[in-house]
Amino acid sequence: KPSSAASDVYKRQVADRVLQHLLELKDLFGGYQVDRLEHSLQCATRAHRDGASEELVVVALLHDIGAMLAPQNNSEMAAAVLKPYVSEESYWITRYHGLFQSYYYAHHVGGDRNARDRFRDHPFYEATVRFCELWDQPSFESGYDTMPLEIFEPMVRGVFSRKPVSDLD
Repeated sequence: KPSSAASDVYKRQVADRVLQHLLELKDLFGGYQVDRLEHSLQCATRAHRDGASEELVVVALLHDIGAMLAPQNNSEMAAAVLKPYVSEESYWITRYHGLFQSYYYAHHVGGDRNARDRFRDHPFYEATVRFCELWDQPSFESGYDTMPLEIFEPMVRGVFSRKPVSDLD
C-alpha cells in the first residue's frame, strides 16, 4: 500500500496528467476538419469569450478528453474524470453532451436527433443544449482564432486543486 504522503502527491498531480492527456488529442481527427485538441481549445475559447465561469471553461476544454480511450462513451469518461471536482450541473453537462451533440448529426446516420428530449424536464437540459449549441458544435472550424492552452492551464489547475468530493464520502 502506498504511503499517505506518496498518495497525496499522486492526487495533487491529477491536473498534470489531465493536461498531458489533453495534449495527446493532437492529431486525433476522427473525420473532423480539426484535431480533437484544437476542437477542445476552440470550445474553451468560445466559453471563455462568452464569459462562462472558470469551471465551465474547464468543462469545455476537457469535455472530449475521453475520445482516445473511450470513443464509444467519451462523455462518460470525461464526466468521470471531472466529477469529484465540479458542480453537479457541470458533471451532467459533460456526461450528456455527447447525446445532446447527436442532435446535429444523428438524422444523417439513421439515428434519432431528438434523443436528448427524454431529458427535457431535467434541470440541466437547457444548459446542456446551450453548451452544445454555443460552444461544442461550432468548434470544428479550421482557422478559428483559438486561445493557446497556456491561458487555460491555470484554470485546469484551479479546478483540480479543489477538495474532491467522493462517492465514498
